[in-house]
Amino acid sequence: MKNKGHTVQVWFPVSVFYSLPVNSFIKKWLGYIDQYLIFPNQVRLRLKRSNANTLFVFTDQALGPWVSLVKKRPHVIHCHDFLALQSAIGEIPENHTSWSGRLYQSYIHRGYSTSTNFISVSKKTKEQLHRFLPTEPTSSEVVYNGLKDVFNTCSGCKARGVLSDLTGLNLTEGYILHIGGNQWYKNRLGVIEIYNAWRSESTLCLPLLLIGDYPSAQLYAAYCQSPFKSDIHFIAKKDDGFLRYAYAGASVFLFPSLAEGFGWPIIEAMACGCPVITTDEEPMTEVAGNAAFFIPRRPYDPSKVKKWANEAANIVDTIIGFSCEQRLKIVDVGITNSKRFDVLTALDKIESIYLNTLKQSNNESIACG
Repeated sequence: MKNKGHTVQVWFPVSVFYSLPVNSFIKKWLGYIDQYLIFPNQVRLRLKRSNANTLFVFTDQALGPWVSLVKKRPHVIHCHDFLALQSAIGEIPENHTSWSGRLYQSYIHRGYSTSTNFISVSKKTKEQLHRFLPTEPTSSEVVYNGLKDVFNTCSGCKARGVLSDLTGLNLTEGYILHIGGNQWYKNRLGVIEIYNAWRSESTLCLPLLLIGDYPSAQLYAAYCQSPFKSDIHFIAKKDDGFLRYAYAGASVFLFPSLAEGFGWPIIEAMACGCPVITTDEEPMTEVAGNAAFFIPRRPYDPSKVKKWANEAANIVDTIIGFSCEQRLKIVDVGITNSKRFDVLTALDKIESIYLNTLKQSNNESIACG
């Protein structure tokens, strides 16, 4: 927005009490003082110096507790996902929420529910937003995330050679890839289950790379129990340049996510020329379009997981067994799909929404006057 000629300020709570040298439990509560007592008063003072043409942008609906401060001013709220709220109200059995977490999500929800202008990253997120709002919003648009320029194609052989040098692993024959953190919805456990099922039936020995956070205790236990653990590798703290080579060199990208607000890695992988397997649910289907291979969501019932993993493993095997012509075809479809998510187009749409919100607010002020 600065590059488009707009004046931009970022307002956020500054650590005052949180910086005091105390133990972590007390520090947490001191941080709440900074956020919920000091910061609101700072905002009220700043508002007195803000002119009528100031648009207030909340970069995530989780900032709902502060929406009331600018309720009568023009503002827009960006929405990414509602997984925390869904968990808090019991819609996601895989993710239990404590009583304090439920209380906090209710607090956030009350805050953004007073607004009427929203931008969602997917149709799925917009649908959930409307379900949780008490009334139909005045403005509610979908603007897809824009893909960074760093994610583009390069030779698969070159990418594997670079990664082999960087990791010390022999990746020249290919590998199965997953990228994601330890959040429950990323389903890294399911990735290992699918890999175990595939290795149990395949004559190939391609390794599995799990790039993201270091494994959680649950994930590490699954790794230790895998008969193929010597070929499962966790790689953490890597930049976008590393990820680009990881995508470009992978035999297949496995993304069996349980839920998402958008699903960045799907289009990153496609833009880098990697076939994608993902979950047959929105917003994964919305983002992947006709360019991915889809599998069902991992079942909650443990007795059904093995069948699910075996079916997914069959798709992994199919993709790895593609001829050069078949692989090139699906790669081309993926690259074409990834071009829907252009960062400049996204910024243009967001700017247009911002300006329309200001215009609408000014018109209402004139009408009231």
